[in-house]
Amino acid sequence: MTDIEARIDTSRPHTARIWNYWTGGKDNYPVDREAGDRIRALHPGIGEYAKADRLFLGRAVRHLAEREGIRQFLDIGTGLPSADNTHEVAQRVAPDARVVYVDNDPLVLAHARALLVGTPEGRTDYLDADLRDIDTILAAAAKTLDLSQPVALMLLGVVIFIEDDEESYGIVRRLMAELAPGSHLVLSHTVTHPGMPDVDEAVAFWNEHGTPKLTQRTPAAVARYFDGLELLEPGVVSCSAWRPEQDTPDVAMYAGVGRK
Repeated sequence: MTDIEARIDTSRPHTARIWNYWTGGKDNYPVDREAGDRIRALHPGIGEYAKADRLFLGRAVRHLAEREGIRQFLDIGTGLPSADNTHEVAQRVAPDARVVYVDNDPLVLAHARALLVGTPEGRTDYLDADLRDIDTILAAAAKTLDLSQPVALMLLGVVIFIEDDEESYGIVRRLMAELAPGSHLVLSHTVTHPGMPDVDEAVAFWNEHGTPKLTQRTPAAVARYFDGLELLEPGVVSCSAWRPEQDTPDVAMYAGVGRK
């Protein structure tokens, strides 16, 4: 057994594996499926959040590669490999795109090494690190990315695990401060919303039984992550409403893209 395999805890449900289950993946365990079903019973639409967030990732990366000329992506908290990962979307547009994935989940790392293979023209790398390890992340990313040139910082569904507001905002500000002008922030976050009370109940269940615990924030609080950046239209909205390719219901995952 490798060190990474030894770190995989199958006794408690884990966010990345539950989202994998909700999106039809097979990289999950009975404990994850049981928790996922119980959460979905509390909030039947929650399984759609994972799908909506994934589709938002694809639209945002494609826009940045096609319209903004971005060729470098730093994807922190990438989650389990799925269809249309960041490097696949980016390298379809620009085969020379470079992507660095960062995650501290051992199952994600085990699968990333086997599955996330980029184009010959581009580069794809992986890093075992926590979002809080900013110096480690930047130093390792600089081996693959040219940080003097624009980078898209991808933070999809990851700052929700930083409970303290000022710490979470500070992490995002610090990361963006180290990136070149023309860089972009792509961020999504679970929200608490008066029109979606069952979301709060589902999150409360998760925080009692699952790992890691997550923090909801209001849409206005999510918008604060983009302070000092130029928000791309349509601003911070439900991720299903960010430049959608078809009409889809709003979900309690808000997202935006901002330019430095």
